[in-house]
Amino acid sequence: MSWSNQGGPWRSGQGPWGQGPNGPQPPGDLEEVMRRLQNFLRGLTPGGGSTGRWAIFAGLLIVILWLLWGFYTVQPNEVGINLVLGRYTGKTAAGLNYNWPPPIGAVIKVPVWVQKITPVGLRTEAEETEVVARASAPEESLMLTSDLNIVDVKFRVVWQIDPAKPEDFVFNIRRPEDTVKAVAESVMREVVGLKTIDGILTTDRKVIEPDVQRRMQYVLDTYKAGVLIRQVQLQSVDAPAQVISAYRDVTAAQQDEQRMVNEAETYANRVVPEAEGSAARIVLEAKAYREQTVADAKGQTSRFNQVYEQYKNAPAVTRERMYLETMEHIFGGVQKTIVDVAGAAAPLPYLSLDQLQAKPAGASK
Repeated sequence: MSWSNQGGPWRSGQGPWGQGPNGPQPPGDLEEVMRRLQNFLRGLTPGGGSTGRWAIFAGLLIVILWLLWGFYTVQPNEVGINLVLGRYTGKTAAGLNYNWPPPIGAVIKVPVWVQKITPVGLRTEAEETEVVARASAPEESLMLTSDLNIVDVKFRVVWQIDPAKPEDFVFNIRRPEDTVKAVAESVMREVVGLKTIDGILTTDRKVIEPDVQRRMQYVLDTYKAGVLIRQVQLQSVDAPAQVISAYRDVTAAQQDEQRMVNEAETYANRVVPEAEGSAARIVLEAKAYREQTVADAKGQTSRFNQVYEQYKNAPAVTRERMYLETMEHIFGGVQKTIVDVAGAAAPLPYLSLDQLQAKPAGASK
C-alpha cells in the first residue's frame, strides 16, 4: 500500500502527535496521543491486536535502536578511547568504529595530532594556532644561575598528546596544560642553575633547548602523562631590567676582547711564517758557507801535500819552481824595468814589446 495515495501511515490525516498535513496542530491530551501511538504500533505488528506481541516488538525495536547508537566516527587527527562501565577497554583509530552505547559504554575522542604551545614567563592569549605575548611574568622567568646571578628566561614548549599512549593523557593527569607548564618551569630552573650567566647569555643557549626537552620528556614519562614534547624554544634570555645595561657593556667588552685576540692571532699567523722562512734561509746560507770553506781548505791541503811530495823528490828544483811561480804571481801584472848590475855601467835600454803590440783605441788596422 503506497503512502502517497493513502495519506501516509496516519490514515486520519494527522501525525501521532496531532500534526496535520498543513503543519503542527495544538496537541490534545496525553491519553489521546498514547492511544494513537498504540493503534499505529498495533497495526504494524502481526496479528494486529496482541498486546504481548506489541510489547515484544517495541522492546526489540528499542534494543536495536540502542545498539545502533553505539556506532561513532573518529576523525583523522583523533584517537577514540573506549569505556565500558567506566573501565578503559581499548583505543580505536580514525574511521567508523563501535562501542557499547550509553549508559553502558562511552567514547572519549582525543586530538593526538594537534600541537599545543605552553609559554613560560609570558602572559599570553591564543589566536587560532598562534600564541601572542601580552606581558611578562617575572615570577616564572627570573631564575638563578650557578654563579649566583639572576637571569630572565622566557621560553615556550611545543607539545602534543602521545599517539601511542592517549589513555595516559586522559586518565593519569587532571590538568595537563598546567602540568606541562609546571614541569617546564622546574626543569628550566634546574638547567639554568647548572650554567653561568656568561654562558647563558652567549654560547650555552643552543645547548639549553635540547637539554630541557630531554629532561622534560623523562619527567613526564615518569608521571605517565601521555605527553610528547616536540620542541623547547627560548624566546629571550636577558639579565634583569635593572642591570641589563651593565651586562650589555660586559658583553660588548667581551666581544672587543675576542676581536683583539683574533687580530693578534692573525698577525702571529702572518709574522711567524716569515720569521721561520728567514731563519731557514740564514741556516741554509751558513751551511753552504761552511761546505764551501771546508772544501777550499781540503783543496789547499791536498795541493800542499802534493807539493810536499814533489819537494821530497827534488828539493832544489821544487824551490826554484816555487820561487818563479811566486815572482810571476807578484810581478805579472805590473810594469817592470830590468837593470843588469853585473854588466855595463850604463843601463841597457829596454824595448817594451807589449806596448808596441798594443794599439791605441780607434787606430786603423
